[in-house]
Amino acid sequence: MNIDLARTFLEIVETGNFNKAAERLRVTQSTVSMRIKALEDELGRSLFVRSKSGTELTAAGLQFRRYATTLVRVWEQARQEIALPPGFKTVLNVGGQFSLWDRLLVQWIPWMRTALPDVALRAEVGLSDGLMRQLTEGLLDIGVMYNPVSRPGLHMEKLLEERLIMVSTRRRTVEDWDDDYVFVDWGPEFRQGHGQSFPDLKSPAVTVGLGALGLQHILSYGGTGYFPMRAVRSYLGAGRLFEVAGAAEFRRPAWLVYTHDENRSEWFNTALEGLRYVASLENED
Repeated sequence: MNIDLARTFLEIVETGNFNKAAERLRVTQSTVSMRIKALEDELGRSLFVRSKSGTELTAAGLQFRRYATTLVRVWEQARQEIALPPGFKTVLNVGGQFSLWDRLLVQWIPWMRTALPDVALRAEVGLSDGLMRQLTEGLLDIGVMYNPVSRPGLHMEKLLEERLIMVSTRRRTVEDWDDDYVFVDWGPEFRQGHGQSFPDLKSPAVTVGLGALGLQHILSYGGTGYFPMRAVRSYLGAGRLFEVAGAAEFRRPAWLVYTHDENRSEWFNTALEGLRYVASLENED
């Protein structure tokens, strides 16, 4: 079986939609349809029921789902082991969200090179949903993210908590509101807490989904917004930013996610301990 057929099947299961699956796979919708048609022809069973509201698995599709996950995982493991660089005994695949690579995972990589020099590393950057999918499919061994979803066979533990504070390019209090506020979307828990703290806030002129973009914007053009203390500490010290007096603070947890296996190798445990150690240096008081 062409492994792309199984990957396409799982992408549709994840998104519930042929079009969305095509976007994630960076192929056309007709290509996705052709792959599923070829897969159904090979199996001799229909796998999906399509309607205006979305796509649902048939009974055969539900049965095939676990086999497709295993197929993709085994294929990726075989491909990685065969492609293992000379002088290394294994490879560790790690994925993290963009802002968590900054300082946390970037510090962990040299730690790993010292502690486990015979373990090759492959690093990925992505969003929580994509990282979770790769973990489920066996494409990643470890994921570090903000919004994981509980999945069978995966273990989740809180790795650190970021302290989100309101900062501004001018000295001000929280009562002294300005129109150049930049709303950075730090996730559902932050949105809920932010709404409770600022129930009368009018819609901001600028909303961003990436903290680094929001921070660069206010540093370049002025403004106010919420950012992790670790990201703004140097600017506070240099007088380029000021903490807004009286503003609420928020906590944003980051999670370590990996396959639950009581018999995993000692080197894998060492890699996890390294991440916990580096994270302990980054925790905000």
